[in-house]
Amino acid sequence: MPYFNCRLATEDGRVFTRSFFGNSLIQCQKNFEAEGFCVLSVKRDWKRIEISAFPFEKKIKDKDFIMFNQELVALIKAGYPVLKSIEIIISRVKNVHLKELLILVESEIRAGKSLSQAFVPYEKEFSKVYVASLMAGEQSGNLAGTISRFISYIKIISQTKSRIRSALTYPLILLLFSFVLISILINFILPRFSEFYLDFDAKLPAITRGLISFSVAVRNNLFFIIAVVFLLFLIYLQMKKKGKGVILLDRIKLKIPYGRTILLESAISLFCRSLSLLLEGGISLLSSIGIASHSVPNKFLLKKMKNVPDHIRNGETLSESLKEAGYFPPLALDMIRIGETSANLEEMLSDVAEVYDESIRMRIDKFISLTEPIIIIIMGIITAVMLLSVYLPIFNIIRVVQ
Repeated sequence: MPYFNCRLATEDGRVFTRSFFGNSLIQCQKNFEAEGFCVLSVKRDWKRIEISAFPFEKKIKDKDFIMFNQELVALIKAGYPVLKSIEIIISRVKNVHLKELLILVESEIRAGKSLSQAFVPYEKEFSKVYVASLMAGEQSGNLAGTISRFISYIKIISQTKSRIRSALTYPLILLLFSFVLISILINFILPRFSEFYLDFDAKLPAITRGLISFSVAVRNNLFFIIAVVFLLFLIYLQMKKKGKGVILLDRIKLKIPYGRTILLESAISLFCRSLSLLLEGGISLLSSIGIASHSVPNKFLLKKMKNVPDHIRNGETLSESLKEAGYFPPLALDMIRIGETSANLEEMLSDVAEVYDESIRMRIDKFISLTEPIIIIIMGIITAVMLLSVYLPIFNIIRVVQ
């Protein structure tokens, strides 16, 4: 969305200029006319160009979303109407994509829709759980309290995601660094050694010959390798666009050793925490399950939960229905069963989520503790191979000269 410079006049004759971030000139004009100003002129502000084509700008970051909701809760508690609260927050939002969506939400509210209804067209960006939470808050008359519970919910999820990213960042950086060093060695250093060494009519050591042969093979087939990688990337993108392709990819992810357990426990934690949040907001169990299921990121697991609402309609309990899904462990099912029999399902679902969040934390910490020595060993082997491939020819040259 672009910025516009608007010359406005008040009833007492004052003229001033204000900036507006919106879809079009017409929207800008209608916005200020609704505020009671006389719009003299509207021009595009070419000095302020917002670039939103980058991938990271097209995604709402967790911290920006949390900050938006915290400000919204504070303004609602202070007595501001929802529309005025959204207007105030929009002026301070820095994430371009979030700002665009909030402007659209604001226009929906001006058209007479409630806050939850205004967010419905954009639930893919904000999640169905969030929209359902807003609806529950409006129905119960405690919108601020419901949003506060959602903030706690999203903070825990954000922390888990951050922990997983941190666990993967360190080994990936080391592996990338190793790849760069090996590429420099086999493409620039060893070929020069080879030419220099051939002048002495002696054979290169086997380890050096092997690296040089590998380097030559890579250089000769570089375009083919790039083409294959690019083709695989295009196939991956096409599969991501199709429902069956996404399900297949997510099923493959569940085959990854060690990662399978983390993905399963993460799905259980997200589902139970989402369901607990929605039930606390006053939404019925049947409706809550349909919404909470979409919080599970793995589409293959989501597909296995497709029939859970039908089982509940047929008179089965939640624990029995989840057992039919086939991936909920006995511990989670037992805890949910206890929650049902004690009429304390919301709190027990939250406890289930806490149990598996703690399990995920322990597994991630274990992964990091195991990864560090393994990476150090790999780096040591790579360093040893590099040193041997460089210094063995030097030692052989010295022997030949002698």
